[in-house]
Amino acid sequence: MVYVGLDGEAGLLALGLLELVQLCLVAPWWRDAPGRTPEELQAVADEYREDLPDFARRQDRAAQALGIDPDELPSEATVLARLVERSRGPVAAACLVVGYEGDPLDPLFNAARP
Repeated sequence: MVYVGLDGEAGLLALGLLELVQLCLVAPWWRDAPGRTPEELQAVADEYREDLPDFARRQDRAAQALGIDPDELPSEATVLARLVERSRGPVAAACLVVGYEGDPLDPLFNAARP
C-alpha cells in the first residue's frame, strides 16, 4: 500500500491490507510521524489521546468489527518502526512514485536519518 500526500511526499506504508489496518488502528496519527524523533512522536500520540480520551475503547471496537483480536494488535513502537522500515527498504525503491514533472516525490522519511 502506497501513500501519496498533497505536499509532494510518497512512500510505501504497508505490505498488504492487514499491515495497513494495523497501522491505522494502532497509530491513526501516523501522518504526523515523518521527520519526528521518538520523543516528538510520543508527544503527538499523547496529544491525540488527549483529544480523543476514549481512543482505546474505539480502537478495540474497530478491531473487533474487523475480526481482529485487540490483544493481538502490535505496539505503537512496532507499527512505527515497520512504517519507517517499509519506507526505506528495498520494496520502497520498487514503489517509487514519480510526479508530474518526472521527478520522484519526496520520501515519507528522509533516508539520511538514522
